[in-house]
Parts: sequence; structure tokens; C-alpha cells
Amino acid sequence: MSSASVPAWLFDLLGIDTLSDGEAGEVGGQPAVLDHGILRLGAAVSSAQRQTAVAFGFKWAKRSTFESPAFRSRTRAWLFERYGDVSGASWWGDYGEAPLVLDAGCGAGLTALELLAGRLDSIRYVGADISDAVDVAATRFAEEGAPGAFLQADLTDLPFRDGSFSVVLAEGVLHHTDSTEEAFRRLARLVAPDGRFLFYVYRKKGPIREFTDDYIRDRIQALDPSEAWEALIPLTKLGRALGELAVEVDVPEEVDLLGMPAGRIDVQRLFYWHVLKAYYDPEYSLEELNHINFDWYAPRNAHRHSPEEVRRWCAEAGLGVERENLQEAGITVVAHRAA
Repeated sequence: MSSASVPAWLFDLLGIDTLSDGEAGEVGGQPAVLDHGILRLGAAVSSAQRQTAVAFGFKWAKRSTFESPAFRSRTRAWLFERYGDVSGASWWGDYGEAPLVLDAGCGAGLTALELLAGRLDSIRYVGADISDAVDVAATRFAEEGAPGAFLQADLTDLPFRDGSFSVVLAEGVLHHTDSTEEAFRRLARLVAPDGRFLFYVYRKKGPIREFTDDYIRDRIQALDPSEAWEALIPLTKLGRALGELAVEVDVPEEVDLLGMPAGRIDVQRLFYWHVLKAYYDPEYSLEELNHINFDWYAPRNAHRHSPEEVRRWCAEAGLGVERENLQEAGITVVAHRAA
């Protein structure tokens, strides 16, 4: 991505003079440099946040693990299931021409390119990520001819004025900060009157799954990302083996002590939801399956929450919940700030 592709409106939005590629400046009290078309801010972060950023930078650089037609199709279907058809939502008409949209924690741009595919040409998109994944996002946007502006910055300390954005999207990223609630509050302030905040956070699981997940996460924290990736391959193979059994069991009665409902369930799903995350999809390669498991286990910051917590955050931020999708994996919300 070249400096020539940085839209002028980004500098106006930030309230700074235009920078040339390689030129340094200051944005919102933070040192910044425009590097290869991406404005990079130098905010200090905790060791946990730094480790999380490194893990995601590594994961999103492995493009072959998330760019197959099967992976993109499945991702798009899951996004639509939870958020609805965001690109075709009627409320875009309330925001005038070229509304500002913030994708906080954009990663490699996967969510935006799938969920906002029909809308990117008519919005001013800002993708922000603390990790090097922002470079991958900028490259992928350019490859697909999608316009956008990109920042490498801590999403809890973004240099935008309150109420700057008609839409803020935070898909699966708030829980990867030092404090999910604080990250939520900081991003909620950026939502303009009549604007919307779309976000997804991890949901708390049953006691065995919570214990196992934290145990595995703690074990791989001392590893560099490539070692962690390899350490998870046997776990991923186990998930695939369980899935290929295609066997169901009948849980005769709810096991309330373990948060396990009664009823028929595939053996792999039983393990997946109640013992450990070992993802399985018959259309995915081993590397694609490992990508999903790595996403869960590798980052040090990976908090889980309850629907009651999330509803309280929205109420305290002055946001009304328009859409709530509760799944065992997580909590998805479309929230609206009154005009």
C-alpha cells in the first residue's frame, strides 16, 4: 500500500496535517509515523497486550489458513447468522453520503471484506489493529479493490474524537485487550448519536472447558508463535479424529454441575463445548482447523463474559440493544445510540 493511497479524509478526521510516507508526527499526543501507507502510533502497552499482538500478527500472516473459498464462505455465513445482513441494513440511509466506519481490531480484514462486502465502496472505512496484521488487511483490501484507511494502534487508545463514527465494528477483539469492559467503554464513546456499535465477545463456558482452556493457554505462553502453532497440531488432530467419528451420544439428563444440557449431541461437539476447544469442520484443512484453535489458545488476553455483563455495559454507555445473538461460543450485539 503506497502513501498515495492514504485518503485525505483520514488526516482531516485526525485533525493533523497530511504526512508523506516515512514522515513522523504526533497524533492525539502519541508519536506517529506514516509507513507504507499505514499510520503507526507508538502507544505503550502491557506485556500481555504485546504478547497478544505478536500472536495475532503471526496468525494473520499465514494467509493460506483463512483464504480458501470454504473458509471465507463459512466465515461469511457465521457473520450473517449473528449480525444479519449488515451491508444491506436499512439504517445506512440515516448516515448520509460516505459515513465513517471504524473496524477496531481489524486483523487481516476478514470480517470487513465478508460482512461489509456490498458497502465498502460507499463508506469511509478505517481499519485499526495493534498488530502487524494491519499490513495484511491493507494488502488484501488493495487486492480486492476495496477502499480504506489503516492505522496500527491500540484500540483502547485510538486518536479519534468522541462521536466520530456512524458505525463501530469490533468483531471478536474486545476480549483480547487487558480489560474487555474498558475497551468497550472507550470504543462506545466513538459512536455518534444515532450510530451503531456492532461487537462480539467470548461467552463463559462450563467449568471443565474453562479450566482446560486456561491450562492449555498457560502452557503455551512461554512459546514463540511458531512453536505454539506446532504444539497445537496434536490437539487439532484430536478434534478432527473426533469429528470424523460422526457418532452421537445421548446425555440422559442435564448435568447442571458441569453446565451440560440433556439431549443428543455429536461426540466431537460434546468434547468441543464441554472439555476443550478442538474445532472441526469437514471442509477445512488441518492448517485451517489449527488456525481457529490457535486463535483461541495463543493470545494471553482472552477474557470470557456473560450476557448480563454485556447488557450492563450497553446500558451504562447509553446504547440500546437492537439485536442480540447468544451462542455457546459468544455474544453478538448490534447496539444503537439514540439521536
